[in-house]
Amino acid sequence: MLKDMFLTHFIIGLLVSSFSVTVILLIRKWFGKQLTAKSHYHLWMFLFIALTLPFIPTDLFNFSSLFSGADAYQTNALSSNVEKTGTDMMQGLHLIQDFSVSVNRPDLSLLNMGVMGLWMLGMLLFTFTMVRGWLTLRRIKNYSSAFSNQEVLVLFEECKKRLKIKKSIKVVISRRVQSPMIFGLFQTYIVIPFKHENWLSLKDYEYIFLHELNHYKNKDLLTNYMILFYQTIYWFNPLVWLAFREMRLDREIACDTSVLQLLDDHSFIEYGNTIINFLDLSKQSSELQLVTQLNGSKLQIKKRIEQISAYKHSAKKPIRKSVYIYVLASIILTIQLPFVSVFATENDRYYFNNDGAVYEDLDRFFKGYEGSFVLYNQNAQQYHIYNEEKSTLRVSPDSTYKIYSALFALESNVISPEESTLSWDGTEQPYNAWNMDQDVSSALQKSVSWYFQELDRRTGFETIKSNLQEINYGNSDVSGGLGEFWHESSLKISPVEQVQLLQAFYNNQLGYKEMHIQAVKEALFLEKNEEAHLSGKTGTGAVNGKNINGWFIGYVETKNNTYFFATNIQNQDDSSGSKAAEITLSILKDLGIYNENGEKKYGEKHS
Repeated sequence: MLKDMFLTHFIIGLLVSSFSVTVILLIRKWFGKQLTAKSHYHLWMFLFIALTLPFIPTDLFNFSSLFSGADAYQTNALSSNVEKTGTDMMQGLHLIQDFSVSVNRPDLSLLNMGVMGLWMLGMLLFTFTMVRGWLTLRRIKNYSSAFSNQEVLVLFEECKKRLKIKKSIKVVISRRVQSPMIFGLFQTYIVIPFKHENWLSLKDYEYIFLHELNHYKNKDLLTNYMILFYQTIYWFNPLVWLAFREMRLDREIACDTSVLQLLDDHSFIEYGNTIINFLDLSKQSSELQLVTQLNGSKLQIKKRIEQISAYKHSAKKPIRKSVYIYVLASIILTIQLPFVSVFATENDRYYFNNDGAVYEDLDRFFKGYEGSFVLYNQNAQQYHIYNEEKSTLRVSPDSTYKIYSALFALESNVISPEESTLSWDGTEQPYNAWNMDQDVSSALQKSVSWYFQELDRRTGFETIKSNLQEINYGNSDVSGGLGEFWHESSLKISPVEQVQLLQAFYNNQLGYKEMHIQAVKEALFLEKNEEAHLSGKTGTGAVNGKNINGWFIGYVETKNNTYFFATNIQNQDDSSGSKAAEITLSILKDLGIYNENGEKKYGEKHS
């Protein structure tokens, strides 16, 4: 399942990251003069939020789900007589004719696996580089020695006090570095190059300490890890690499500005010279991305020196403008939430809240299948559900949609209860039972696709779309096209919604004419015994010649109660409507709701 969904999430990640980087770069370009150096840097924090969006569970985007009450979980001890499947009962239900036609869809499994493999390979290579950098830091720490110049250490403590830093930070010297740096989340180290005595003055030390301590105070060490994490995840997007390069530069400029605020105007040139001197002595290592270094690339140093030269104490920009720009960035980046939610899930989840639902353990009936069983006891007004997650997962309704196709056609006067026959046009159909004239009853019983495609054509696309929305049929998405949207295409519905709709249909809560409801009910009738009547409709989703999705939905009418049910099963090549019906009948028999002998009823067994 993960590999099948990976391509979708990969595309989401690419689009979200590209859009977010572009927005932030444009805001910096258009409003850069209105932002302080720190505001420039802090603007990048929105990128971290945006890059997290594809990983947020889409359930959280639906705020109503946050207020859902806790569901009551209960497992009932059912009869263990599962070996006797519903096969015998199926033989009696001769009216269940599970005809289906396979549709051809692009097989993206190889592409999914290829993209997933490439992404993981890139992550491994990037992680390997990061591990090398971490090992390099370990060697720097292990082969460094404590700084012994007491005069400089006193100056270091004074710098800490100026910045109100109380944490113990170690100052060490090392032959393995050529530029001052700071690293370490838990035990922090400031490393000074070993060959520093020849030219570093107390002022140079002061500038170095103020610079590195400002990095510590601004939590830049933690930001380093965040950058590396997201760069590892989004290694495939060059815009993310560009963004983090610009972010690192903005971070250094913000840090320089923080240092300059602590210095007098005459010290600006000296501070800039200290940075330039280390540029000549050092080599920037791509491995040391977990540290912040005083130096950088020549281009970065040039931009930093330009900012230092232009800095003036009196040049204070109003905070209010920065707040407005932040709000603008938040709004623009937040508009991605609905897009991410819809694109990631294709609106494939129904948010169901029923505090009285009972969750059953029916694994033994679903061996070899993923799926769900939902039962609604009308008298008790209680749901009994197997597999909570799958019960609200929307999938294609396939031929179960034909119930409502018939109802829409009746309501639109395309057909009537008295005259619903459509003539077969002579086109050879995949099943002999389809090669004849059909009325609504025979078409539902034989699941004659051409009949309902013609009904839909006559009913009209807009009318069908409107009706689906009015009755809240799943995601009501008919973008797959007339005659196709219901068969492994855009229209999707969950088992819980199937049951809710059946109940509304049965009790005529949809606002349709009673005679039309009754006509469809008669067409759905399958069988009766001494105690109950069974009505229902199967559906099979066949893609590229493989049955991947099976439905059986319907209701059982007893003398004193009505039970509505929906079973959905899925696997790679054996999920048919007839198999879903077999599983359903086994469960109904085990629960005592429907069987050939009219045994004990469900209301007695589960009070």
